[in-house]
Amino acid sequence: QVQLVESGGGSVQAGGSLRLSCAASGYTSEVNYMGWFRQAPGKYREAVAAAYIGGISTYYADSVKGRFTISQDNAKNTVYLQMNSLKPEDTAMYYCAARSQEWVSLRWPQDYDYDYWGQGTQVTVSS
Repeated sequence: QVQLVESGGGSVQAGGSLRLSCAASGYTSEVNYMGWFRQAPGKYREAVAAAYIGGISTYYADSVKGRFTISQDNAKNTVYLQMNSLKPEDTAMYYCAARSQEWVSLRWPQDYDYDYWGQGTQVTVSS
């Protein structure tokens, strides 16, 4: 089992920045992918960014490319999402997810491919 705890959400004005953290505990050595997802009221959950743990491969949604950066600190079992130039449309609940099963596909894992989820942290961007 892997437990995930997100933190760092809050309220900012448009153009501001936030850094989200996702701390993993438990059988973290088995985790091979971690991702950030978000869900706004009345909308589907969407992938924001993901990283191959221990490697350099990353994924970003087109809507956040150039503004968000995912990074990892393996010593702390923590993944970060640095969010700059925030827009009101970035307002959502942000969730961290981890996958521990071997991934052999050429595509990036989708939300249904992840095994563990955090409780979420709210990000609100005002105009």
